[in-house]
Amino acid sequence: MGIFQPISNLRVNASHNPPAATFFFCLLTLAISLICLSFYSETHTLPNPDNTKNWNNLFFSLSQLYLCVKANSSSFLDRSSIPSPLEQKKDQATSVTNSSNSLSVTLENLRVPLVITTSLTSNQLKEFSLSTVLSARELHLGDEETANVTIQITSGVNKSTCLTISAPAHLLPMSLSPPKCPALEKNIKTTYVVASNQLPTASQTCFSLDSKDDPTLVIMLTKEEQSVAVRHLLEVSVCLLGVCLILCIAASLIDSNATM
Repeated sequence: MGIFQPISNLRVNASHNPPAATFFFCLLTLAISLICLSFYSETHTLPNPDNTKNWNNLFFSLSQLYLCVKANSSSFLDRSSIPSPLEQKKDQATSVTNSSNSLSVTLENLRVPLVITTSLTSNQLKEFSLSTVLSARELHLGDEETANVTIQITSGVNKSTCLTISAPAHLLPMSLSPPKCPALEKNIKTTYVVASNQLPTASQTCFSLDSKDDPTLVIMLTKEEQSVAVRHLLEVSVCLLGVCLILCIAASLIDSNATM
């Protein structure tokens, strides 16, 4: 009658069955990784993965575009006046009221973490603004190519950058908005530009935007949501460790001499 040797049986069975041994170590590694992830989730504040529509993503999409002066403009100084945000809002309210079939349109005038870069001198960039029309697809706000977004970026106001965006309400992030820009008492000359993701030629007058993530604009998981996520991670980890234990017991009960 043979002597029961669980450690020896486990070692011999693992050496004679590499696929099963590999599967076991993969399960064990996954279980340990999930346990580490649960501890990290317990001790850190995490962003909400279900909320993909936020202002930081919109600013990043803007920074991927080149804003170039239209070809029919003689120069950067060939500009026209654009109404102030307050006047735009009044006109917008009138147009929405007159059209019963129009979508609900939101106009935001926000102070944003964007920096305009260009080859023009600083004197030319004093109190100016850019205006363009972008599709929702370009801003990664939706898949409807017919949805357009009008953007005006104004700098020179208290050394800050203001963004005026007019778009259907359902396209824009509705929570944790940047602070409002102060209302302008005068109209600022505006340059109309065309947005493109293609590298511009040297003869074009173009602008680009540098964006910086603002952590205050990121929606975080609540304590309750984090607790649920941690509990689910631990439950899966325990199940995986249970499977690993069953595999170890099964391998240790099989007589290594009988398999040789």
